[in-house]
Formats: sequence, structure tokens, C-alpha cells
Amino acid sequence: MTQFISAISLVVPDYDQAISFYVGLMGFDLIEDTELSEDKRWVLVAPPGSTETRLLLAKASNEAQEEVIGEQAGNRVFLFLETYDFDTDFALMERAGVDIIEEPRVESYGKVVVFRDPFGNKWDLIERH
Repeated sequence: MTQFISAISLVVPDYDQAISFYVGLMGFDLIEDTELSEDKRWVLVAPPGSTETRLLLAKASNEAQEEVIGEQAGNRVFLFLETYDFDTDFALMERAGVDIIEEPRVESYGKVVVFRDPFGNKWDLIERH
């Protein structure tokens, strides 16, 4: 039996603000945006070319959820975005004003840089060797 993770919930303060960042600035595809109720939507985004795992942008609906926005990984890198063209993607992120929080570096596994989304989540952009 084949299995895969289809979505990871990312708690955000606002659907449209999250779509603006992930789709507008980062170039992710908007896979689905379905209204479920007056204040709840099913919003899936994914990097271009991604065929399995999506981010479910989940608007915080109570105080406990609001408190974890940007802290879902306890201030560690939470999500890992792999690329086949680090230099181009990094340059696009810089031009778009993405919050780069360290200088790019080369590790034993490839090129990497840590960036932060507008909600405080840390990400790695990685190009493996």
C-alpha cells in the first residue's frame, strides 16, 4: 500500500494575507479555496510542480490557535522547501522582500538558507547535491 502526507495544517491569522504571501510572493499554486462556512475556508497551496503534499492554510479560530501562529515548531525550522535552482529561487525571494534570516550556506547535503514567512514560521530553502 502506498501512502503519502497530503496536507500539513499551517495556522495563520488571515486566509487572504496567507494567500498573498504564499501565492503572490512565493509563487505557490492555489490548489483550492472553498468556503465552508461564514468564517472558515479550505485553502490549499503548494509549490509549483508539487504533486502530493500541500499546505492547508488554517485560519486561527480561537485564542489557543492564535498563540501558536508562527510557533508551531517551537522556533525551529518548521517547513523545508526543496528546489532544483537555489540561486534563482533565492534571488526571487530577495527581490520579493521575503524575510531572509541568515546568509545562504553550503552544507554536506547542499545549499540552504533559512527564511521566515510573515507569520513567524521558519523555513529552509534547500538545493540538494
